[in-house]
Amino acid sequence: MKGQLSKLVLPIFIETSLVMMLGAVDTVMLSQHSDNAVAAVGVVNQLVNLAVLVFQVISFGTTVLCSQYLGAGLKERMVQATGVAILLNVCTGALISAGLYLGSSFLLTLMGLRPELMAEGVSYMRIVGAFAFFQAVSLAISASLRSADKVIYPMMVTVVVNLLNIVGNYTLIFGKLGMPALGVEGAAISTSIARGVSMVILAIILFRKHIPSFPLRLFRPFPWVELKNLLKIGLPAAGEEISYSGSQVVITFFINMLGNEALATRTYCWNMIFLVYIFSIAMGQGGAILIGHLVGERKVHAAYLLGCYTRRLAILVSVVLSLVLALLGRYGLEWLTDNEEIIRTGCIILWIDVALEIGRAINIWATQALRATGDVNYQFYVGITVQWLVSVGLSYLLGIHWGYGLLGMWVSFMLDENIRGIIFIYRWRSLKWATKSFVR
Repeated sequence: MKGQLSKLVLPIFIETSLVMMLGAVDTVMLSQHSDNAVAAVGVVNQLVNLAVLVFQVISFGTTVLCSQYLGAGLKERMVQATGVAILLNVCTGALISAGLYLGSSFLLTLMGLRPELMAEGVSYMRIVGAFAFFQAVSLAISASLRSADKVIYPMMVTVVVNLLNIVGNYTLIFGKLGMPALGVEGAAISTSIARGVSMVILAIILFRKHIPSFPLRLFRPFPWVELKNLLKIGLPAAGEEISYSGSQVVITFFINMLGNEALATRTYCWNMIFLVYIFSIAMGQGGAILIGHLVGERKVHAAYLLGCYTRRLAILVSVVLSLVLALLGRYGLEWLTDNEEIIRTGCIILWIDVALEIGRAINIWATQALRATGDVNYQFYVGITVQWLVSVGLSYLLGIHWGYGLLGMWVSFMLDENIRGIIFIYRWRSLKWATKSFVR
């Protein structure tokens, strides 16, 4: 089982790194354009990421259902779940893309984006938002491929997409190779084209390597039970993620009150810190696929032991990587900006983040593992309670009310992650998740 885990985790790790680099590449290249451009894009990405989480309502359910169905040998039900997931994400993706495009000015005004950043923010959001549905379809297809242990294909697609994005950014942000210098707008165009290419390639792979066709007999009558199961898993799972992302939107509003330097510092730090927790994401997703298979086979004790192993490994790697980042963080920040206040504050944040990553590693593991067993409601209730009370409430008190600024806010993030982590460890040990399977 550990051998299977390593075969899943490495491709997922590479894919996740490259997916997150799509946003990071924009940040790094725009940092050569201006700090204000980075601040504007950072605020926009909070809203776009919140919209993407809506697409994951179905994607979360797809991974869990397909993993359990494949473990139980129910291949036709796996095909039904995948077909329903793609259809729903096409519909919701189109609606949300229209909303982001048409409501860009209103939403950024609601976020409190400063007037001097508004033009660049609206330009970036209209383009990236209009084509957000590309990501909706890609998420559903990738979820089904991963559940069948075909993680290598999404990884390969992401490599191609990142290369396209880097070349596109270089040519369109700075006006190279005969193209116009479009700045923020160029970054948005490049990212959107890259995501569109990803969707097309994933669709081709789906039909050639995983599901050759979707027979109409499997969808007549419409498989409402699969839709019900997808929503039963997806709504609480996405609700937790949306709650987290929503709390980050509110926190971004607080940080905006501190000024443009604080916004830029937060954006730079986030784009460095993702290098730390992507291993936890990969370990959580790889472990969840195997846990789903074991639950489908009704091997509860094996699923429990595998969960404990993945948790310990995720914590160990996260702590080591966060220490390395804290030690070398100044060099990274100096490469991104020459603003000494941003560099000084960012270095302190990276040391606070060492303690934060312990809790984050546990939370990423726990949400994936519990979700894979069918236990999808518990983490939603814990997440929405602790995130808003500790992360948001304490951020305002420490950062704004008591005047500790961005450093005080990061302390509240650290407390939030670790409190939730302790609660989730007790949940896993209780084995209450063992009765939640969708395979009867």
